Amino acid sequence: MSLDRLYALRAELHEHNRRYYIEDQPSISDQAFDSLLRELQELEAQFPDAFDPNSPSQRVGGTVVKSFEAVAHKRPMLSLSNSYSAEELGEFVERAEASAGEAVTWSAELKYDGVAISLWYQNRQLVRALTRGDGEKGDDVSVNIRTISSLPLTLPPDAPEELEVRGEVVYTFEKFEALNARRAAAGQDTFANPRNAASGTLKMQDSAEVARRGLSACMYAVFSEDRQFSSHREALDAITAWGFPTPSREQRWVQSCSDVTEIQAFLQHWDSERQHLPFAIDGAVVKIESTAVQQRLGSTAKSPRWAMAYKFNAEKALTPLHDVIYQVGRTGAITPVAVLEPVWLSGTVVKRASIHNADQIAKLDLHLGDFVSVEKGGEIIPKITEVDLSKRPADAPVVTFLTHCPDCGTALQRREGEAQHFCPNAYGCAPQVKGRIEHFVHRKAMDVEGIGSETVDQLVDLGLVHRPADLYDLTWDQWARLDKFKDKSIQNALEGLARSKDIPFERVLFALGVRHVGETVAKKLAKHYAHIDALVSASQASLENVGDIGPMIAQSVLEYFADLANLHELDRLKAHGLHMKFQAAEGASDILGGQTFVISGVFTHFTRDGIKTAVEQNGGRIASSVSSKTHYLLAGEGVGPSKRAKAEQLGVKWLTEEEFRTWIGSTD
Repeated sequence: MSLDRLYALRAELHEHNRRYYIEDQPSISDQAFDSLLRELQELEAQFPDAFDPNSPSQRVGGTVVKSFEAVAHKRPMLSLSNSYSAEELGEFVERAEASAGEAVTWSAELKYDGVAISLWYQNRQLVRALTRGDGEKGDDVSVNIRTISSLPLTLPPDAPEELEVRGEVVYTFEKFEALNARRAAAGQDTFANPRNAASGTLKMQDSAEVARRGLSACMYAVFSEDRQFSSHREALDAITAWGFPTPSREQRWVQSCSDVTEIQAFLQHWDSERQHLPFAIDGAVVKIESTAVQQRLGSTAKSPRWAMAYKFNAEKALTPLHDVIYQVGRTGAITPVAVLEPVWLSGTVVKRASIHNADQIAKLDLHLGDFVSVEKGGEIIPKITEVDLSKRPADAPVVTFLTHCPDCGTALQRREGEAQHFCPNAYGCAPQVKGRIEHFVHRKAMDVEGIGSETVDQLVDLGLVHRPADLYDLTWDQWARLDKFKDKSIQNALEGLARSKDIPFERVLFALGVRHVGETVAKKLAKHYAHIDALVSASQASLENVGDIGPMIAQSVLEYFADLANLHELDRLKAHGLHMKFQAAEGASDILGGQTFVISGVFTHFTRDGIKTAVEQNGGRIASSVSSKTHYLLAGEGVGPSKRAKAEQLGVKWLTEEEFRTWIGSTD
């Protein structure tokens, strides 16, 4: 009967998935597989009572979830203590072996730069898939995990009935580049690195989109009440046989080591060879093989005593310098940018890198044709760190910094005590005008929907807009002059501008684009002076009395409001109804007592901007980097490795999302 055929198809398709994704030995064509899958989907539509969340049909997604349930882990998901020092690692190995009281075998394996995941199987069926969360609880993202084709949804008869398998969800470089290419083509923001992309994808509400994105996984830890494993190696061999993707011994992604010398050889090999991997790593994990010894050594409150993560230093690549071009920012700052021979680095193809300023060019003694060493600062922004002089061509021309603006030709200036050169032609230099307008309409400023960078380019090029207030003066007919701007686009822009009049004063102040006045400074000034008129008339001494406002920021504010053109612009914005008076947010408090927080990771109950707002509205302060003045690292899923290491080094207290919500009284 048809129901028997449904069950038979599920079993057959599970087997084909295993052969294709695990054994890399497909037994039927893609076309034949798709035909069987369509037949299964048709039968499942006829027999809805036979629904199975682990059916092969669930691989393509389609479920939409409004929220992810927070579930307690069966066993805490501890984080590993880590080190960037080979000496510290050697001391850890020596200490662990002494505690073990016997000779031990070590496992050295790659540390995947992705999102930690825990898979629960009951009666050999996948029932839960939890993120790490705060280590005690995680989000159940099962509906999205089921779209990862390499992960088994059902286990073979020789697997235990109850099983927990942990690992990492990752993007391969190939899939990551394809995802970013699609997003760029659609005019969407691209992801900074594969880890961020994986984290964002796992939390998507539409599983069909998750399926299209093509996540991968690698599993490396096993727990079961029904079966005990004598060693880490035995456990990996078992789950490999049951269909899980695991670290490849053939490719040396995992290796058994008898002593610290072999461990160091493994680390040195992958420190230099990691750019040839199909996925991103940020180090290696060293752990004792024996399960009995692991259990005897136990764990601290935060991490096991039998394992440590060794973090590689920032990845570098050597590539030729083809040219140096110059970008003009919205404040007139001139930034030199290196044009490079494309090279893979930390999960992306790097074609350009920042050189910061003229002093950096001189310090590096840059010549065109030089082979330069490029690395990613904080694993995101590429920068040139040194030059290989041995590879310099004999006739290589020296890089000389510009004397005039590359866009308007105005002679550049360099202010005393500042590193950057500036174009002083603020209102006649097109990149500056466009930059200020783009800054004004940005979502963190006035958040004007319907006006993007291409629209701003047209508005400025047509001479319709020179200042932000000009946007509010545009008529329907003027908007209609823009290419591809029809009635719907015009209506969206006008409605976006109308809604922007509800934006609070602190964001209006930020949107003005005063040099050195970022989001945080704008909030401090708005709260302190309460009204734009009080800020306009503030003295240097008064400004410097505001917390974290130094002489440079104070001088910049004074110069801005000393310009009659800027005061006229303020009057026009006031006339258009923009908020020029501070109003405390509903529910604001001083419960955090002025303590400084650094935020890192992805959160369940807050967006990235939302958790910053929650800190500030409750009397806390936000800092971008961990320092001795930091009180808390507010840590979500996937904390940045550099921030994590600095926090551990300085003894900065970790604060989970749930602890933070309890502190501010937001536990609903």
